[in-house]
Amino acid sequence: MSDLMLIRITCPSQRVANSIAEAAIEQRLAACANVDGPVMATYRWKGVIEQAWEFVLWFKAPAANYAKIEALTLELHPYEVPAITGMPCTHASADYEAWVKENTDV
Repeated sequence: MSDLMLIRITCPSQRVANSIAEAAIEQRLAACANVDGPVMATYRWKGVIEQAWEFVLWFKAPAANYAKIEALTLELHPYEVPAITGMPCTHASADYEAWVKENTDV
């Protein structure tokens, strides 16, 4: 079992996703970030069903850094309640896991 985590954050624009990604990499909280999208989100906000294009920011990071990445995201993200989720990475190659650990601070 790996001690890595995949962290997924939806963002209103590629600019926002890139700025959060750059800050997390700069602070060595995550080793890698990917931005997917745009994707269409459908959700209920304050009683109204909304639809919006969003970008999905993915981090590969040590699980121990989840709280720091969440705090950084809350500081930089424009949404009142950004979708920040983390999933344990159950399998990763030994070389990749070593690379992530080498390029992050826990």
